[in-house]
Amino acid sequence: MTLTIYYDGQFWIGVVEFHENERLKAYRYVFGTEPNDSEVLEFVNNRLLGIIHKSKQVGIEDKKKLKKKINPKRLQRKVAKEILNRGVSAKAQEAIKKEIEQRKLESKKLKKERNDAFKQRKWELKKQKAKQKHKGR
Repeated sequence: MTLTIYYDGQFWIGVVEFHENERLKAYRYVFGTEPNDSEVLEFVNNRLLGIIHKSKQVGIEDKKKLKKKINPKRLQRKVAKEILNRGVSAKAQEAIKKEIEQRKLESKKLKKERNDAFKQRKWELKKQKAKQKHKGR
């Protein structure tokens, strides 16, 4: 699991990349103003698990090999290189776009259901009024 925090020109955004069952899931969180260490720590300790469990994201396939143990010096070089590499990975962006599309489809479906129910109620009221007019004569 990696957390990347970057500035997109307007807000500070955190992107969490999470590997589970050979699938990559990415979650986007908007911090707003520049987060200090305590805000980031609070996000990781309190909100992150809620965001991961609440999401119905399937993720994208990622067959990243897990290595047994990395030499500490090599790990330190890798971390330094990742710090210089600012931004989000292409796979994480793809996973976020996929989640956004999924949410869009769900909201479109809900909106259509609400609209159909509204039209049905309106039609039933119209029929009921027509019957009332005929009964009054």
